[in-house]
Amino acid sequence: MFLATGLGVGLVAPAPGTVGALWGLAWAWGLTAGAPVWAWATVPLGIAAGVPLCGRAARELGMKDPGPVVWDEIATVPLVFVLAPAASGWWLAVGFGLHRLFDISKPWPCRRLERLPGGLGIMADDVAAAGYAAVVLWVARSVFG
Repeated sequence: MFLATGLGVGLVAPAPGTVGALWGLAWAWGLTAGAPVWAWATVPLGIAAGVPLCGRAARELGMKDPGPVVWDEIATVPLVFVLAPAASGWWLAVGFGLHRLFDISKPWPCRRLERLPGGLGIMADDVAAAGYAAVVLWVARSVFG
């Protein structure tokens, strides 16, 4: 529960998903700040670990996708930058904002993926949101440099 709630911040924050995403942004920043290539493997590992982690926390809280469970945001924000690397703080902020936009608005197929059972559904919609954010970030960086 402690990890699933972002070290407990998901239990007390007024906007737990955004606060959780900030933890993910810190993870992404650490990776873009010159981490060795092997460190990038932590992102898919974090996503894979999130399926049972979020599923168990949801069961303990008795909800399908509880707001306090923010591991899905923590683990998928860095995915944006694995798919569309950011070289500066400005692009990290843009990628963060795009991830939140797509996670909140849930364009197709995000909402559909959210219906998958347990932790898989909790994680899958955020993985899709990260994919959307990465594509838009990549296009924006291509156009605006």
